[in-house]
Amino acid sequence: MNKQIINTTNAPAPIGPYSQAVKANGFLFCSGQIALHPQTGELMIADLETETKQVMANIKALLDEAGISFDNIVKTSIFLSDMSLFAKVNEIYGSYFSADFPARETVAVKTLPRNVNVEISVTAVL
Repeated sequence: MNKQIINTTNAPAPIGPYSQAVKANGFLFCSGQIALHPQTGELMIADLETETKQVMANIKALLDEAGISFDNIVKTSIFLSDMSLFAKVNEIYGSYFSADFPARETVAVKTLPRNVNVEISVTAVL
């Protein structure tokens, strides 16, 4: 198996024993991203739009580091603190894709890291 760890200072450093992303066998597996600002470590949670956009910016940084784009994403997992947030997060999330949307599930969970409202992980093809 060909495996390469992806790290960038343009996305938040891991807050546990995991990698930001891993390239393996033609895929990029990105760990779940929350709205941590990569340079300051500050949570960007002033409102749901700011939070979701920071999550997507963090994902973009990982994709950029791997030399790919949102067009390469084939699967996403969205975790919400409450399903009532779905419509707004979905609207923002959807604006990052032009067509051929990835497969996805969206679930509400009891608690997310650092008590954020949104966490998103992605899998992309290289």
